Amino acid sequence: MTSALWVQMIRHVWRNRIPGQLIIQTTDACNARCPQCGMRVTEGFKRSRLSLDTIQRAIAAAAEKGFQAISFTGGEPLLFLDDLIEMMRYAGHAGIPYIRTGTNGFVFMGSDKKGFNSRIERIAHALADTSIRNFWISIDSSVPEVHEAMRGLPGVIDGIHKALPIFHACGIYPSANLGINRNLAGNTSTGNQRIEPEAFHQHYRSGFDRFYRFVCDLGFTMVNCCYPMSIPDRETGSGLSPVYAATATDDVINFSRVEKALLFQALSETIPSYRSRIRIFTPRTSLLALTRQLLRQEPESHPCRGGIDFFFIDAKSGRTYPCGYRGNTDMGGFETLNLSDTLNGGLDCRECDWECFRDPSELMGPVLDMREHPVQAIKRLVTDRTYTRLWLEDVRYYQACGFFDGRKAPDQNRLRQYVL
Repeated sequence: MTSALWVQMIRHVWRNRIPGQLIIQTTDACNARCPQCGMRVTEGFKRSRLSLDTIQRAIAAAAEKGFQAISFTGGEPLLFLDDLIEMMRYAGHAGIPYIRTGTNGFVFMGSDKKGFNSRIERIAHALADTSIRNFWISIDSSVPEVHEAMRGLPGVIDGIHKALPIFHACGIYPSANLGINRNLAGNTSTGNQRIEPEAFHQHYRSGFDRFYRFVCDLGFTMVNCCYPMSIPDRETGSGLSPVYAATATDDVINFSRVEKALLFQALSETIPSYRSRIRIFTPRTSLLALTRQLLRQEPESHPCRGGIDFFFIDAKSGRTYPCGYRGNTDMGGFETLNLSDTLNGGLDCRECDWECFRDPSELMGPVLDMREHPVQAIKRLVTDRTYTRLWLEDVRYYQACGFFDGRKAPDQNRLRQYVL
């Protein structure tokens, strides 16, 4: 993080804010069959796509409002690669420092066919010619056959393995992006049925270990986890109304509160073993806070900054929402959004586990606490030693990872300190 961005961070916190993040769903069209997503190609609804003009106006407004991050999501963003490149160039010229997008991986099929390398080189060079900072590739399972069957993308894992060195040579270091699901360690007999808590915990502890080893062996230098993309509190109901269809009712991503807590515990326990081998974006602070929230333990997690500093624009209407899951809160056009109103009217929301918003909200929570309620914040940091230890550890690790700059190779000397 540059000195200019540190100054921006301090200015935001002084105003009781954190750096703004805007997620723009450019399209809800997709060509994959993922059971965990309501936008899969087999879903029979009319597909939408935002115009370049609409997206560029949103980007310009984000830059004017001082936003630091824009993510272009889908659907499948790479279905319209030329437009995507133009959007990212526009965002870079507007001064947005953190530009992100990703893919389901369909472009990596056919790696055994003539012209594969030259095709991937064209894509990698096109992305590298923009100011993109992070590029993610979705991986659902450590077992190639399971991942490819879930996505309906045969041969994609071999293609990813062959493509990563090409991207690295162009100065792009993609991140493996795991959407946590019941098949992450393979479609086994324990994958889609309820099992006893201890066995469940051990199964996913082993599953995360296998997944991290798998993506390291593929050649990834960075990895992130999306928490289960299902509406929480299935048993008791919730007040959410998704406008972002990256969720489904399929059992492969539906977990009870206790199961989610065990998942997060297993993930947190696995992360330290791999922090020296691959840059792991998932903060253990957030996993602890979400686990406590799920088990209704005090103190609670920090509320999400969705609708205050973070926003989502959907492809169907081009309207703004606090996040992809609060579709009952239409905030209108992003260009006319008054950030002073969002600060005063923000909800104390902890309804979903969307890591795009929950993780940075949790990481920045103690900093905002120090600004708003310094005595209480210090008291919590002193008394809640587990949380404080993990938070300080996450902050140091993020620095060692160069704040996950996907345009640079990892600094192995800095990561070596995390060898267990």
